[in-house]
Amino acid sequence: MSLTRRDWIKYTGGAMLAASLPRSLPGAAAHDYSAYAAPKDIKPYLRDWEQPMFDIPGQIKAPVKIASMEMLKMENNYFVRTRSTDGAEGITGTKQVEDFIPIFEHLVAPHFIGKDARDIESLVDYVYRENYKLASLPLWCPIAYAEQSVLDMLGKVANKSVGALLGGVIRKEIPVYLSGSPRNTTPEEEVDVYVRGFAETGATAVKFHMGGRMSRNLDTYPGRSETLLVLAREKLGDKAVLMADANGSYDVPNGIRIGRLLESLNYAFFEEPCPFEELSETIAVAKALKIPVAFGEQNYSLWQFDWMLRNGVMVIAQPDINYNGGLIRAKRVARIAEKLGRTCVPHNTQTGLTSSNIVQYSSCTKNASPLMEYPWRAPQRPSSWYKPDFKITGGKIHVPETPGMGLEIDPDYLKKATVICKLDKAVPGGGNGTGG
Repeated sequence: MSLTRRDWIKYTGGAMLAASLPRSLPGAAAHDYSAYAAPKDIKPYLRDWEQPMFDIPGQIKAPVKIASMEMLKMENNYFVRTRSTDGAEGITGTKQVEDFIPIFEHLVAPHFIGKDARDIESLVDYVYRENYKLASLPLWCPIAYAEQSVLDMLGKVANKSVGALLGGVIRKEIPVYLSGSPRNTTPEEEVDVYVRGFAETGATAVKFHMGGRMSRNLDTYPGRSETLLVLAREKLGDKAVLMADANGSYDVPNGIRIGRLLESLNYAFFEEPCPFEELSETIAVAKALKIPVAFGEQNYSLWQFDWMLRNGVMVIAQPDINYNGGLIRAKRVARIAEKLGRTCVPHNTQTGLTSSNIVQYSSCTKNASPLMEYPWRAPQRPSSWYKPDFKITGGKIHVPETPGMGLEIDPDYLKKATVICKLDKAVPGGGNGTGG
């Protein structure tokens, strides 16, 4: 793709950066810098995974200027709410935000104020660039929550669901696999949870947690994982789709040993066999096995997803929509995977209100697995203050067709919320993030 300077500024937030730089050095004498000019053939570029994906200005003709962004708390629930200068509003629930509030307040939200929400793709990149030295889950989660509230607002302005806004809805119902197993139960107790889960939800797929979670080969007690894996196949039957997640529990020899047990039991995939930083170990396990390895919930580098898929770390890409920085970046991971002929099965630990992101994502992503992860531990109960409940029926979740993220939150519930922080002023001069 050939990019003009205007393209580059638009899609990388370059205009925002340019506005923050001085036009000349105070007190500096006139100087001819032509001798130091870059060759004329040097052009700005975007890497393949950074290329723009959605023509939101083409879907919403008038600018949607962000006036404010705030974080709210009601009971144990946190929300991010974005408002435009024209009175449009978007809101999303958050996950694991308590420790990240200062980052959201001081380093993320201010960079959205005053910007055109339609430029959300480049805005996400811009906020990262202003804070790149902090790149990790505590930065990407607040960016994801801000992004999702902006997308909710844009969907309402366009009168489209976020799935329709981000490529178009291709699934109105999404089959799920159940998950959420702890590691403090006996194999018998754990399998029985999902026998009941299958009966209540109509699901026929489940993922079990095994090992000890980054535990250096240790289990809750010796033999628990092996017993669980065998018992699950015996009690749930040959037709059930079974998967297993080690959360980085094993070294290479034990990862291979457990992987071969999974193969003998016809499990569908083996998730994160080795510690997530140890890519060479995961490659060694993946190359020794026939069962597909799934990986990526801890990762947030798009370059790294590309490298991992090309070099055999995994077959199935598993970005977490929050940890990876939001829906747009998760869509970029899916694009990387699709070009390489691979599927994308996002990691998910959320239910109800905060699961709206993965529901919208799965509704519009071509190479998302036929099965979406959805935690289940107890009978499903309706909520009293938001809808829909994302209830699993016949093994599927219905995708809401209402504009935005698809949620309707009781306004009286939100009126009682405490405002944790409210940002309505942009970073002076465009912002410097964490500095040089």
